[in-house]
Amino acid sequence: MHVLAHGLGGRTDLPMDAVTAIIGGGAAVAASFLALTAAWRRPRLSPDAGRPLPARIARVLDSRALTVTGRVLAFAATAFVLVVAVAGPGTDSRNLAPWALFVTFWVGLVPVSVLLGPVWRRVNPLRTLHAALCALTRTGAQGRRPLSKRLGYWPAAGWLTGFVWLELVAPHRSDPRLVGALICGYAALNVGLAWVYGRDWFTRCDGFEAYSSLMARLCPIGRRADGTLVLRTPLTGLMRVTGEAGLTAAACVLIGSTGFDGITRTTYWRDNVDPTSIVAGTLGLAAAIAGVAVLYVGALRVSAALTGDDPAELPGRFAATLLPIAFGYTLAHYFSFFMLEGQMTFILASDPFGTGLNLLGSTGYRVDYGLVSPTITAQVQVNAIVLGHIGATIAAHDLALRTQPPGRTLLGQLPIAAVMVALTCAGLFALLSG
Repeated sequence: MHVLAHGLGGRTDLPMDAVTAIIGGGAAVAASFLALTAAWRRPRLSPDAGRPLPARIARVLDSRALTVTGRVLAFAATAFVLVVAVAGPGTDSRNLAPWALFVTFWVGLVPVSVLLGPVWRRVNPLRTLHAALCALTRTGAQGRRPLSKRLGYWPAAGWLTGFVWLELVAPHRSDPRLVGALICGYAALNVGLAWVYGRDWFTRCDGFEAYSSLMARLCPIGRRADGTLVLRTPLTGLMRVTGEAGLTAAACVLIGSTGFDGITRTTYWRDNVDPTSIVAGTLGLAAAIAGVAVLYVGALRVSAALTGDDPAELPGRFAATLLPIAFGYTLAHYFSFFMLEGQMTFILASDPFGTGLNLLGSTGYRVDYGLVSPTITAQVQVNAIVLGHIGATIAAHDLALRTQPPGRTLLGQLPIAAVMVALTCAGLFALLSG
């Protein structure tokens, strides 16, 4: 058995005509843009909008007891996976660590963050280790040196690039001992850097916490500027009018990597590229990420020329509107992977050290590939991509109305709309050509 047969999991028998889906998806995004220009003539997605949660619920969600409980559970789970990776069975077919990292955590982090908010920031085990290190060394949590704001999300983009390369390209990536070493190395580096630069390091520089927090901007539970917890329209979390350094890079990594995952499943890639070639995989991944970045930045530069905006500032301003696309791609490419192969974490957790235990009653179980039908998988995948692009189009339109000259808003959005349609068609092609 081999972990990480790529994110589309075990479903290559999708009952859907690819040409029809691609044309229909592109047409749906184009139609949504036309409808927006006709009916959405003023900003509607206020970043401070939302209905306050009942005081009792808000107190529970903000309680220290909930935070401490979450941190204890997250730290214990991480430590358990690490011990199993190092001391458990030596193959990925019997060791839960690769499944826990690459399926349960990596894939599950996205829906949890979108549904519940920046959960990983709340329970991050690295923050627990950092607090303990600061107490031991009598160092303030603010660190020894100031963290430059110019770094922004660039370190997180770097970490995410490294992780998706490991997930999609690296050989022996499911070796439990390698997984254990990577967890230890990642933790040591980030806790050490946080000790130097303060706990704010985790906010934008820890790849997983930054990823969770970015996806959490789509959560229907948000926080206003005054700290009040509110129920809101999910897209309102994207309406920050100032650019954030490195956010464009992080978003392009997320979109480009899932796009590359789809490309490797196409018949063209399988027939012409050696799947074991590290060079081909690395170049393909880099090309996919670079392609998304060139399309996006190029469209925003054309838009800047049409509206008179600063071409250097515009991509950063609209970068958050790429997050619905990243969410849609992630849901499309990893849905069946999470629902099917994700069962392995539970199955192997029943006998974590291969000693014959049956703690959860699941020892000896096999993955139930009938849990999700090909029809449901196809519907989820296509709709996730199309709706993700429509969501991004809506967010970009509202942000343009909020920040661009009234007489040039429509003209400036044309390049962005064209890229949204192109990415929709390309995403569906990569998804359905397997």
